Amino acid sequence: METYYLILIILLFILASSDLIVGVSNDAVNFLNSAIGSKVASFKVIMVVAALGVLFGAVFSSGMMEVARKGIMDPHMFTFSEVMIIFLAVMITDVILLDVYNTAGLPTSTTVSIVFELLGASVAMASIKILMSDGGVSLSEFINSSKALAIIFGILLSVIIAFSVGAVIQYFTRMAFSFNFKKRMKYIGAVWGGIAFTAMTYFLLIKGAKSATFMTDDVKHWITVNSSMLIVYSFIGWTVLLQLLYWLFRLNILKFIVLVGTFSLAMAFAGNDLVNFIGVPIAGYNSYQLFVDSGGASPDSFLMEGLAGKVPTPIGFLMLAGVVMVVTLYSSKKARSVVKTSLDLSRQEEGDERFRPTWMSKILVRSSLNMSGGLKKIVPEVIRKGVTKQFEPYKEPTEVKDPPSFDLIRASVNLTVASILIAFGTSMKLPLSTTYVTFMVAMGTSLSDKAWDRESAVYRISGVFAVIGGWFLTAISAFTVAFIFVYTFFYGGKFTVFAMAAIAAYILYRTHILHRKSKKAEDEDAEVVQTVTDENIAETTNKGIVRNIQKISEELKKTFAGLEKEDIKELKKAKKEIQKITARTKYLKDHINIIVDKLKQESVDTAYYFVTTLDYMREMLHSITFIVNPSFDHVDNNHKPLIAGQIEELKMLEKMIGDMITVVTQSIQSQDFANQEELLAMEEELLDQIRKVNKNQIKRLKNAEVGTKSSILFLNIVNELKNLSLQLVNLYKSQRDFMDFKNGS
Repeated sequence: METYYLILIILLFILASSDLIVGVSNDAVNFLNSAIGSKVASFKVIMVVAALGVLFGAVFSSGMMEVARKGIMDPHMFTFSEVMIIFLAVMITDVILLDVYNTAGLPTSTTVSIVFELLGASVAMASIKILMSDGGVSLSEFINSSKALAIIFGILLSVIIAFSVGAVIQYFTRMAFSFNFKKRMKYIGAVWGGIAFTAMTYFLLIKGAKSATFMTDDVKHWITVNSSMLIVYSFIGWTVLLQLLYWLFRLNILKFIVLVGTFSLAMAFAGNDLVNFIGVPIAGYNSYQLFVDSGGASPDSFLMEGLAGKVPTPIGFLMLAGVVMVVTLYSSKKARSVVKTSLDLSRQEEGDERFRPTWMSKILVRSSLNMSGGLKKIVPEVIRKGVTKQFEPYKEPTEVKDPPSFDLIRASVNLTVASILIAFGTSMKLPLSTTYVTFMVAMGTSLSDKAWDRESAVYRISGVFAVIGGWFLTAISAFTVAFIFVYTFFYGGKFTVFAMAAIAAYILYRTHILHRKSKKAEDEDAEVVQTVTDENIAETTNKGIVRNIQKISEELKKTFAGLEKEDIKELKKAKKEIQKITARTKYLKDHINIIVDKLKQESVDTAYYFVTTLDYMREMLHSITFIVNPSFDHVDNNHKPLIAGQIEELKMLEKMIGDMITVVTQSIQSQDFANQEELLAMEEELLDQIRKVNKNQIKRLKNAEVGTKSSILFLNIVNELKNLSLQLVNLYKSQRDFMDFKNGS
């Protein structure tokens, strides 16, 4: 029996390693967002600073894992076998849940996930025990529900306070510095630096090092008693020091603030949130030690009273966890996806808005515009002009190839405000979440900086709502999935434990593959946008067109084969492939302003032909979408299949379009457009066949040979094939004109 539980402990630590990887990938947004967004240094330098912070935080953490051992459940009420089931359910749920969020690129709270997983698993086990008992016990004897309520309160509190304070501080800071802040740094830069470093110093003492092994109770008490003195002396000392460094060495105070802030947040994250990843396995390890020391007790009757005490984590576990976290920071692609979501919602310039507007975001934007209009009537014009001047965008004299998402002023505010709020919340014992505070501060500062203008506000507000909704969904899904797993493991036995672990491993593998594929496609699209020039635009455009229209031809053939065989899998694959091509073309269309800006001033015609070709390609994709999607729905809804005559006619039309696509691709690849007459003749022949096919279909309808659903589908496909051929010819002509222009003819 001991061997079985030893295997479970090993499994828990394997899951802990995976959890560290997926957890760090998600929480990396907390301390990387400001540094990466402002491009304060090279990516390698930022990662070194963050890695040092993580390593220091992990090593200095005391590892007191009370949350996992007794924060949610009462260990007196559970046996060894029961707590092992609880811990396994929690870890498997956490790995799957956080990985799903990472794959979607959404930041969530690892604290919320672990607490509600523990709550769900503990409630499930408690309910099993209550059902199996003779009565006389209630759920409240097993569960510490106040912790979960505190976390829910923390979500609401963090969202409101962090967003509001971030917006207000950023507004006044921008008023003080403006966007052209370099001139004013020599006068008030040291004062701002003093405020920022005072906040971070206090933050490191209160939040980052409060659990450190070198912090004795006397030292903690002294810090608490002398907090006001520490703040005053720290402000004076930092202000004087920074001013001297600026005078003597021209120190870039803002860069220094951002890098130190990144280090402090990374250290606090590792020092305190480490419990979210290794707390449960350590609790399982402590349980196993207690069970072995019991000298042959039954796992089904040995109560875990020993977990109620304080058991420090071995320093070796902490160091190993720190190393895993550092490696993850350097290697995780998903961490960058989560950071990207936060940066997309807070960047100064408009661009690819990934979130769709909702009715709520539209109402909020409209209400804000009305309120703004009302304030303009009240506020004197002199004040309005003065404020507007402070918020006027400033462009560097030299063109920056890859500009930052926001400037160093906003990055420093993000880190300073987050540090102040987290330190204050910790000292007041308020349940503020690091994830929620850092994210909402970034959203508040971006709002004050007028990053959410009328071109992007509805999309970004929708994005913020999506992330906040995801936080609440984290709690619900964590509770539910862990609850189900406990019942599954308890009644399913040993087999289900290892089966679910294997399923979790498979899910991690699949999401890794999916994320890698999507990231590869995204990188390719981004490379096209960033590298296009007057010299290579023709080659880049030609490759994209040929690849896309050949893919359209392939998927059209698969769609008609799927319709004939009623093969839902084949149709689903075709649908997904067309969606991918459409998404990539949309990405280029959404970033057309970047591409046009990169072309030379005199290349207006080049930009015009590029935009025109892209529009024709999008029209072709619309047509193929309106063929593939209805075909999939028809088969998926189990409607009557198309008759043999209809399938034969569709295949004939598909072959004719395939021949036209071959002519177009050969012309584009060879840059020889001498076969235009041949293509036009093929188009005319196709249109003539379409007229005949439509007449045949009308005869079938009159003779009641076909059903209504299949008739609607058939006529819709034929009409879209007509549109597809017309847009294909238009694309050919546009590309011909483009090449004639490039060749100067």
